[in-house]
Amino acid sequence: MGELIAAGTRAAVLRYLAALNAHDADAVAACVSVGFVNEHTAGLGRGVVGRAGYRERLDGFLAEFADLRYEVEELIVEGDRAALAYRMSFRLVSAGRAPVRVRGMFRFRVDADGLVAHRVDYWDSGEVHRQLAVEQ
Repeated sequence: MGELIAAGTRAAVLRYLAALNAHDADAVAACVSVGFVNEHTAGLGRGVVGRAGYRERLDGFLAEFADLRYEVEELIVEGDRAALAYRMSFRLVSAGRAPVRVRGMFRFRVDADGLVAHRVDYWDSGEVHRQLAVEQ
């Protein structure tokens, strides 16, 4: 049973990442639970609670982070929880489409319906500022 739960968790996390990489806000929102909790540890990040609030932000996020791409470095799954190390790349529109590449980590909890219920995102906003300063 535990292996089945872990397989569902892995599938849910990879489906969520694929929707982000496809820049499909509706598909991203469909991957999260109604009570979804989105936490950011970086100073530039903004958390939100609830699928509706998250969906409201997605269009702006995807527009600002042009060419957004997450590459999986490592995915570790245990039951309904997962940790995913990533490399994120994008062009920041408000900074003249300056290219940015940053490493980070997601921590996920997936619910019994196969939806992401909680996501914590760890990344270094100082590194983003450093790269943008170099582009100026």
